[in-house]
Amino acid sequence: NFSKKILANFDVKSIIHIQNNNDAIEIRNNLVDYIFKKNIFLDKMPDKIIKNIDNENYYNISNLKQIDEITIIMKHNVNSIAFLFHPINSNNQLIIYHQGHSGDFYIGKNSIETFLNDGFTVIAFTMPLLGNNNNPILDHDSFGKIKLTSHKQFALLETNSFSPIQYFVEPIIISLNYLDKNYNFDSYNMVGISGGGWTTTLVSAIDERINDSFSISGSYPIYLRYQSKNLGDYEQLEPKLYNVANYLDLYILSSIGQDRSHTQIFIKDDPCCFGDGEFLHYDQILTNHVSALDGSFRI
Repeated sequence: NFSKKILANFDVKSIIHIQNNNDAIEIRNNLVDYIFKKNIFLDKMPDKIIKNIDNENYYNISNLKQIDEITIIMKHNVNSIAFLFHPINSNNQLIIYHQGHSGDFYIGKNSIETFLNDGFTVIAFTMPLLGNNNNPILDHDSFGKIKLTSHKQFALLETNSFSPIQYFVEPIIISLNYLDKNYNFDSYNMVGISGGGWTTTLVSAIDERINDSFSISGSYPIYLRYQSKNLGDYEQLEPKLYNVANYLDLYILSSIGQDRSHTQIFIKDDPCCFGDGEFLHYDQILTNHVSALDGSFRI
């Protein structure tokens, strides 16, 4: 009852900072500056590509021509290993598939196969430090040796010249650079679940190359996170990030631009994340706001 009273008197529009395209450009630029510290990887390429790998986990997938392994190595030797799944019969469109905190994108094998059967090329990612990605040990000037096993530890790595939020978005942006240079897809689309849904929203807010994006159980605006189960990991609550662009701003940035849309999907009574239906508090307001900016947002 307390929360309902608070929400009933809260004006969602009061925390939306994007009223026009100029606002969107400014906030997107500020986001890029914060995450990449003006060191943008617009032409950076992956560190290693192995074509046509042999991986028994995917032997029985239908309409699969081959898998390429793409490795990106970032600051403090944190890596990201993505698989590029090529269909035999292609519709010449790409889907970026991003797994959440549960682990490797192998968990999403059925989804990947469904996309392949529909003709999509799929590039699949796992969140940093999870799945096939490494857990490097670094020698920190202030803290000594740290083995990176949890996103919460990333808070210790922030400096004036480095934001650990970079770990979540850099692999996708660099991989798209590679795909831009070597392929000619008609569209890039992105879908992620849980932490992958959060990543989908942030990457789509920054990189306008992504057309349609789908965040499944990915995030709530911070004012709806009074329930402890919805508080989220380090990256979901990093104050420096959300002072640049709050969640509503990110949803808008993911939704606007030519041939772009952003869709949020929530699961009723989801035991993990955001299953309580409180998205209804901002749903129509944000849908209308984005529509007035010639964008497309829906839940």
